[in-house]
Amino acid sequence: MEKRVKTAVIATINDVAELAGVSKRTVSRVINNSNKVNQDTRERILAAIRSLNFSPNAQARGLASRRSYLLGLLFNDMNAAVLHPVQKGLLRACEQSGYELIVKPVQSHKPDYVDEIIQFVKRTQLEGLVLLPPIANDEQVIEAFRENDIPYVRFGARLVDDEANMVVSLDREAMGLVAALFEDRAVTTVGVISGPVDRIASQERLEGLKAALAKRGFALPDEYIVYGDFSYNGGREAALKLLSLKGRPDAIFAGNDQMAIGAMQQAQQMGLGIPQDLLVVGYDNDSAASLVSPPLTTLARPNEEMAEAAAHRLLARLNGSFPEAAPGNRFLPELIERESTARSN
Repeated sequence: MEKRVKTAVIATINDVAELAGVSKRTVSRVINNSNKVNQDTRERILAAIRSLNFSPNAQARGLASRRSYLLGLLFNDMNAAVLHPVQKGLLRACEQSGYELIVKPVQSHKPDYVDEIIQFVKRTQLEGLVLLPPIANDEQVIEAFRENDIPYVRFGARLVDDEANMVVSLDREAMGLVAALFEDRAVTTVGVISGPVDRIASQERLEGLKAALAKRGFALPDEYIVYGDFSYNGGREAALKLLSLKGRPDAIFAGNDQMAIGAMQQAQQMGLGIPQDLLVVGYDNDSAASLVSPPLTTLARPNEEMAEAAAHRLLARLNGSFPEAAPGNRFLPELIERESTARSN
């Protein structure tokens, strides 16, 4: 004899409306706490919601309020070390606030990409967006958002906009942690593999490290600064230049972990031991940083917390509670020490 197994059915707004004997719009008004529904009808709808164990979604709430309850994330750099925690933080904030998240990669090399972004925002009826660098620093995009009254919050390593529109990673200040580590390990010569010169984060990290080293009596001549492209191969090529100098560095800071890993492996290929002959520090706390040999010391930007704060700052503006309900917008990266900077025995 065949057994039939009952499967759980998720109640919809249509089910609530049918059970309560009202329209979907009336149910949506109750979900949104509208005062346009009389008390008897409201109680009947609430009873139906409880009976069906109904959980309202953003679309149902938007039906009556004429809001989409959608936020967007825009990015044009597929750095998983950043994207994954950022999405986690945004999703947590959205879940807490009854919003949904739409993630949109941008092809910023296309000539009409700004128009495409604006059309995308209008088509999806996003209420606001969070932007990641480098597109977060694209003033064409920001100007288009302002012209179209699109609320946004952007990530950055420097305050380049109104406080309301930014969450900032204190990269310049964090370089003091790297300089202090090098001083503690009795480093004599520092080399830097910086990111692309036109990236604000690259500028902040380099200038911050220069200042922090100078404060401790270290010189950083131009020949000890090589610019990379945030890639593994770029790190290898830059390290080869630094380690071929007559007075080679005994410590390297790289602007991200991929370049740092490339630098480590180039040094090892040249017969140098890490950390015995060369200390290496990266930035990002990439998932590979703890897996390479030796594990990489790195600066970890709190991307998840920054993203959650960005979403809540955006929501506070949308709901008219900014700045009272907005979280802070300054975040200091953490230095995670691993074996690539371990003390020599």
